[in-house]
Amino acid sequence: METQPVPLDRPATVDELLNYRLARLLAATSAPGIRLLEGRYGVRRRAWGLLGLIVAYGPMSPSELAERAHLERAKVSLNVTALVSDGLLHRVATPGDRRRARLELTERGRALFDEVYPQLAALSRSVLAALSPAQVQALDEIITILGNAAVVVNANAPATNKAERRLGGSRRRQTIANE
Repeated sequence: METQPVPLDRPATVDELLNYRLARLLAATSAPGIRLLEGRYGVRRRAWGLLGLIVAYGPMSPSELAERAHLERAKVSLNVTALVSDGLLHRVATPGDRRRARLELTERGRALFDEVYPQLAALSRSVLAALSPAQVQALDEIITILGNAAVVVNANAPATNKAERRLGGSRRRQTIANE
């Protein structure tokens, strides 16, 4: 079922908002990759992303990895623990400060990346094949522009609108009701 384009600057419903449309696109394009990663290789998508960042940028601390991945340290820690347990990464203690560590790819981690990455890149290319080369270039430029704009919007967002995820769903609703 093909849908008619909606002017992005005038959404009439929730599912016409930019973030919802992007989330649907992400879900649809990610599904085959997630099945490949989790079904065939037993690696979760987020852990794969962290592994890929270490391949791209080299060994780094867990904090640097969290910053680069735009994830909370706790989420990174859980995934790094799984990657270390699976023998895909190893922690190397920092000389002079054994509390700090650097994360490095293992041979097994590199072999997995080298096997899986071309398959994921092919999936990406298959989606982009719906566009002309000029449209792919325009999309790349648009994603960069929107990413930069989102950084500015996020930096200027009022700090009073802080999420309280640690409270959980029902406790958060109760806190809001009491205000």
